[in-house]
Order: sequence, then structure tokens, then C-alpha cells
Amino acid sequence: MIERINPPGVPIPRGPYSPAVRAGDFIYVAGQGPIDPATDQMVLGDIRQQTRLVLSNIQRILEGCGAGMADVIKCSVFLSDGNEFGAMNEVYAEFFGQQKPARTTVEAKFVAPGMKVEIDCVAYRPKA
Repeated sequence: MIERINPPGVPIPRGPYSPAVRAGDFIYVAGQGPIDPATDQMVLGDIRQQTRLVLSNIQRILEGCGAGMADVIKCSVFLSDGNEFGAMNEVYAEFFGQQKPARTTVEAKFVAPGMKVEIDCVAYRPKA
């Protein structure tokens, strides 16, 4: 069974997609940018601030699906500037600690000016 999930308190999708989709025991979280869910506006801070906001949004989405960061098995990280990898990685480590998912990180050009990072992920959380 496929379930499209739009938890409360997360950024409103900018297009025709769901913030998360559960397919069996897997949860696929759509790419998240640095959108403040309270204002629904992009935060144009430094890479650390944007990464923290992106991962906080992912955490809220996962919680709305009955999962958490420890359930994440794979992340894809997209950076506008590969030179900011180290700073992004510091914040990323705060969210995952010893529960390190597999990860791919690439440099990418974003449509939204000022956006420095976007992250998507896949989590595994069997339904109770």
C-alpha cells in the first residue's frame, strides 16, 4: 500500500509532490530546502543555518510519519557550493550522531536564488 503523507507543521510543498510517501515499511521524504514552516519563507542564512533548518524539517516530517532520524537509511545532499561541504557536514553530524545513514553529496545549481542546500532521504520504519 502507498500512503502520501503531509504532516502538520512542515513546509508547504512548492509543487505537485508530497512531503513524504510511505510504501510498505519505507518512508521517502521529498527534497527539503531551507523553508521556515512558521512563515513558509526561505531562510537565506549561511550553510550551517540552512542545513539545520532543512534537517529540522526532515525530522518533523519523519515524526509525522511515526519515524525518527535513527530510522533514516539513505540521504542525498545537494549543495550549491561544494566548498561548504565541511560546514554542512558538521551540522549533519549533530542530527545523526552514531546512527549514520548511507549518503550521497553532490554540487548542484538550484532554481531558487540564495538556496545553499537541499536534502532528501529514505527511512525504514515497519508499521506497528
